[in-house]
Amino acid sequence: MKFSIHRQAFIKSLNDVQRAVASKTTIPILTGIKLVVTNDALILTGSDSELTIESTISTDEEESQLIIQKTGAVVLPSRFFGEIIKKLPSDTVTIEVNDHFQATISSGSASFTLNGIDVYEYPHLPEIDSDQVIVLPVPLLRQMIQQTIISASVEESRPILSGIHFVLKDNLLKAVATDSHRLSQRIIPLQIDALENSLEYEFTIPRKTLIELSRIIEGLETIELSIKENLALFQTEHLSFFSRLLDGRYPDVERLIVVENTTQLVIQANELLNAAERASLMSNANSSKVAKITLSSDSVRLTSQSPEIGTVEEELSYESTEGSPMEISFNPDYLKDALRTFGHSEIVITFNSVIRPFKLEPKDPLSSIDNSFVQLITPVRTFA
Repeated sequence: MKFSIHRQAFIKSLNDVQRAVASKTTIPILTGIKLVVTNDALILTGSDSELTIESTISTDEEESQLIIQKTGAVVLPSRFFGEIIKKLPSDTVTIEVNDHFQATISSGSASFTLNGIDVYEYPHLPEIDSDQVIVLPVPLLRQMIQQTIISASVEESRPILSGIHFVLKDNLLKAVATDSHRLSQRIIPLQIDALENSLEYEFTIPRKTLIELSRIIEGLETIELSIKENLALFQTEHLSFFSRLLDGRYPDVERLIVVENTTQLVIQANELLNAAERASLMSNANSSKVAKITLSSDSVRLTSQSPEIGTVEEELSYESTEGSPMEISFNPDYLKDALRTFGHSEIVITFNSVIRPFKLEPKDPLSSIDNSFVQLITPVRTFA
């Protein structure tokens, strides 16, 4: 196996596949990157068994300057290999692997020798039927992930809640996440021609996978999604992104999203966010992490206190409030996370009771779909 390539183009693909490589694993070969050289392409693969990323560099790509002299395959240790490539002195790197899987890496006046592993010991990638493909708009997909991932659980006690649950039905893609204390939901419409044979799917993807996916697809226009049993495949012309799906039945959260309008507040999201940041200075000083919002017919106040430090109280500027007076306690960190997903837009907050979740949504709906973007936060019970 022997090839030469432009170093910067190589580094980009290396960075992509290294996102999937685990630093610690029970399968030692998965700490490496698999390189496969065919007659017209270089294929790089990284995996931690739950997430697999494959990047293809073709000889047709002028910027890669890929020249293949001999085909072959090898697995090289990811961390050392990546650092070597990034620190080479020349714009061009040449890699040659002998029959004993020993790689010689040359660039300018520098030359490294790195011991590799037989590629046949590397786990095989699954094959996913490409006849049923959903074409997703990348900007909307990334927005969906960013707006819902805040509510995915980071605890291991209920694994199914550690991902985002997707439902594809009736030309709509819904994403929902909850950790049982808060909930985020976003629904986007899909083009009719993107759904062949009226496809319907329901699946849950781990939050870690979606964080990496969101980063790696930034700047792209579309991506293809295929589902098979316990796997999801996101694919572009040069990138294949495999993710294991989470096992289990996701809880039915539809009934939670319908919040009766007992009290309603219309306010700028960033104004409330700034106030919540100030309130959390006190709430984070102890383990309780509680702030309180008090609504009356002519004022809205946000308060927080720490017995050891002190108190903070702030009158909020708002557009309107209506309904019954309300005093409700909550975790300000949850509120801050939710408010950041709205940017500088105006939002409507709907309260039902001091023990029921309250709902945040944009004042100007993102689409004609009911509850197309919703954040829910469960209040904190306090005892006087």
